[in-house]
Amino acid sequence: MSKQLDFNALRQIFARFHAQEPEPKGELEHVNVYTLVVAVALSAQATDAGVNKATRGLFKVADTPQKMLDLGEEGLIDHIKTIGLYKQKAKNVMKMSRILVEDYGGEVPSSRAALQSLPGVGRKTANVVLNMWWGVPAQAVDTHIFRVGNRTGIAPGKNVDVVERAIEDNIPAEYQQHAHHWLILHGRYTCKARKPMCGNCIIRDLCPYEDKTL
Repeated sequence: MSKQLDFNALRQIFARFHAQEPEPKGELEHVNVYTLVVAVALSAQATDAGVNKATRGLFKVADTPQKMLDLGEEGLIDHIKTIGLYKQKAKNVMKMSRILVEDYGGEVPSSRAALQSLPGVGRKTANVVLNMWWGVPAQAVDTHIFRVGNRTGIAPGKNVDVVERAIEDNIPAEYQQHAHHWLILHGRYTCKARKPMCGNCIIRDLCPYEDKTL
């Protein structure tokens, strides 16, 4: 775990991320907030590409909670059986859809607490939805962000909650909205787990990681 970087270093890092990609986007495909919640819930322990492949057909026939209930659990499984843990995820999506219909009038609630009360929706999923759909500067810490945060000193912490707070507490406010997307993309394509591509890294001069691959 690297030491927490100071404000000036963080400002330079995120200025570079911003210059490279001013408006980073999440890579999960969706057509509305409901399909975003479903896609993020399905993405646990799965790749975005794999989820997108499965949901393209699904969201054409079930893009609302009621349509998902009408499709039924077996119909849902037919679409998502290529995704890891698909049986449990299918059960959660159906339970979530029923709660949305019965308790929220078919609408997805816009608070973290209400989102987290839904089956299959944890804090990370709730933060993704709040950030991508409602523009809340919520930080969804996944394995990429946890690794990058600790390796670079951008947001070190022993668990995802500590890393989330480190991002919120230390990264300049003007970069909070897109912070988690920049960090995910950096971890996915540059600061990889086994072979980080330090030679192509735009922040390597500011990164204290000792085992750089140059």
